[in-house]
Amino acid sequence: MALLEATAVTVQFGGVTAVDNASISVESGSITGLIGPNGAGKTTLFNVITGLQSPTKGRVRFRGQDVTRSTVNSRAKAGMGRTFQRLEAFGSLTVRENVLAAREIYGGVRSWFGSRQDKTVDELIDRVGIRQYAHQRADSVPTGVARLLEMARALAIEPRLLLLDEPSSGLDENETHAFGELLKDLAADETAILMVEHDMDLVMSVCELIHVLEFGKVIATGTPGEIRSDRTVQAAYLGFVDETSESAEAALHALDEIAGAVDDTRHVDDDTSAFGEILPAETTMELPTVDEEGRT
Repeated sequence: MALLEATAVTVQFGGVTAVDNASISVESGSITGLIGPNGAGKTTLFNVITGLQSPTKGRVRFRGQDVTRSTVNSRAKAGMGRTFQRLEAFGSLTVRENVLAAREIYGGVRSWFGSRQDKTVDELIDRVGIRQYAHQRADSVPTGVARLLEMARALAIEPRLLLLDEPSSGLDENETHAFGELLKDLAADETAILMVEHDMDLVMSVCELIHVLEFGKVIATGTPGEIRSDRTVQAAYLGFVDETSESAEAALHALDEIAGAVDDTRHVDDDTSAFGEILPAETTMELPTVDEEGRT
């Protein structure tokens, strides 16, 4: 049995169907991708899994238990940790104080008296690689650092399942590579990861299984190699299926130019506040070439 199973989930807002009979699963110790164009319903499905949104129909099972009607708090206690697309750090607290707050909430009242000396806080800060920012206010650090802070804070509750919503946004190329290695290390420690991400290079290099959403429906599920060659996915992302046609070549050329322009703007300089710049909603959408085993 999978660690997480979301089955036939539908979410309707009035006459709008945001998620349409979607089913996904995540295994322990694995990295699973959830990808799709803007407006596909990825974050809404995340909200259903974590309890922020009640489904119109469908079920969510976690660790063998039906948690469809469980609260956010009870799911967190059961081992669900999450980061958000929009930065949610306590801006007036330092980086370390943010992680400490998460540890105190996780540990409850009895942990308050000894939490200031909690070695786990510093271990988590070191693990995500933001030691040099530990004593800076969260609203003064670069966006990429704030993303890693949220990662450390989510890990502070010792999750069995970590849900990451566009975690690489704001990271430069080297930081993204290091972040991918961190994800692999976490998975090796039996932490399951479900990741919404628009950086296809990252997704294809770390994910073992990928679910693709379009207009709320799961249109494909498979390994990186299978997803890369899936004609339905190509049509959803690129607007064509026949990749040998002249129109396909033109579309690919145009996409490369757009992706390059977006990539130039999606990374934030080190002296830019995490809360001082609005990043593009989309990042690279090119699906990189992978071999049969799913390696880029």
